[in-house]
Amino acid sequence: MEMNGNPIVEFVQRYQALQIRRDTSSQLIKDLLVYSEGTESTLRAENQQLLQQIRDLELDLSADTRSRRDLQQQLQAAELRLSSFQLEVNRMKNSNPYVVVLIDGDGLHFKESFIRGGVEGGKKAAYALRTAILRECGEHANDIQVIATVYANLAGLGKAMRRNGSIDNENDLRDFAQGFTQGKAMFDFVDVGHGKERADNKIRESTNWNLRNYNCKQVILGISHDAGYAPFLDELFHDEETRHRVTILEGFPTTRELVATGAQILNHTETLFESKKLIDKTSSARNPTPPAFSPGVIGSGVPGNNSVTNNSGNNVALTPSTSTNFTPATSTNSTPATAPAAPATTYARAIGNASPPPQITLPIQPRPITSTRPSQQQAPKTAAPPPVQWNPGPRGLDPPIQVSQTALDSIKKRKENNKLCNNHYLRGPCAKGSDCCFEHKYKPSKDEINAIAFLTRLNPCANGQDCDVEDCIYGHHVSLFG
Repeated sequence: MEMNGNPIVEFVQRYQALQIRRDTSSQLIKDLLVYSEGTESTLRAENQQLLQQIRDLELDLSADTRSRRDLQQQLQAAELRLSSFQLEVNRMKNSNPYVVVLIDGDGLHFKESFIRGGVEGGKKAAYALRTAILRECGEHANDIQVIATVYANLAGLGKAMRRNGSIDNENDLRDFAQGFTQGKAMFDFVDVGHGKERADNKIRESTNWNLRNYNCKQVILGISHDAGYAPFLDELFHDEETRHRVTILEGFPTTRELVATGAQILNHTETLFESKKLIDKTSSARNPTPPAFSPGVIGSGVPGNNSVTNNSGNNVALTPSTSTNFTPATSTNSTPATAPAAPATTYARAIGNASPPPQITLPIQPRPITSTRPSQQQAPKTAAPPPVQWNPGPRGLDPPIQVSQTALDSIKKRKENNKLCNNHYLRGPCAKGSDCCFEHKYKPSKDEINAIAFLTRLNPCANGQDCDVEDCIYGHHVSLFG
């Protein structure tokens, strides 16, 4: 091999070229080693993380397994306790079961034979009532307790029964109430005294309380005579279960409003209760002579006061030619020209909370028309008996009412379908609301209000001078029963 030129230089060049290739190969190997080391480190770290996660998951699985077993054991224990509680609740529900009987004694009356029997009659009535209720319980009769309470105004009820002829002495009723209370430990006869809706409120509250008690299997209400309970029952019967737990105990035939509620009805008129309301049998027997009336302001509270003050302030005597006899009825607008004989007055109607008093004709002695013209011949005067002496009781005379003859005629002309409600216009919103059969939407003038008050006062108050109702709208100087 020939060397042209300087051979040394050529060797050096060839050596340098070889050195460059060697360096490139070494660098490649270094790069490969570095990359491999990094990848290995990364994989090693990830592997460590996965191993740690596996250990953690194993611990979690072990803990969850123990927790699940604990929860299963707790669940089994809870189910056992729940079963025990259910048994206890059922035992408590079925232990001491009772039926409560709540009677409005002012309208639902026991048989006359019981009441005339005094204390012994009361005990017999309690036994008979308990037996009748247990007979309805069938196979559960031996386990059921009967609780009965009668609410009544003893004083007023005793007077009404005496006038009806059911008893000869008002003390017979008190003895009967005492015997009824003594007859059974869970039987009571409660005297609620005078007052508006006192018996009704007690019956409503006691009904609500007992229906919330699971031990009470049935509430039996002696309210068949009073339609005022219908809204209360409608509210209760929104719950279908409650409907099956309430029964009406019937003496006097159940009013159509109560029948419409769909309540169950239990009739025991043959053995326990009277089916007729009390009437005043003494007034028809007495047939008193009508007292004479002298001119004055109507409603002054003095018998014999028989004139109306017109709009100009002059007294106008009420005679057959200027006015008819005022016949109080269930509405202020019922004034027939010829007053019929007074119908029987019932005690329940007289004390009903929202019910108007019974129809009673107030005797007014007709007087001739007086004229200021000398040319007009005056009608002959008839002899009248001397005025009846009357002294007011503790309530005193009713304040006088000045009445416009025009307004009076306007109110009296109203017919059956638009008669005004006395309670609504004189004492505030009517308790019956939309169930009331009288007019509530009419807006009367002040004179018409006075006319309504005057006509309403012709109805005697059931309690007379013993009335303690401040806003009573009825008359207190005319005896209800004569």
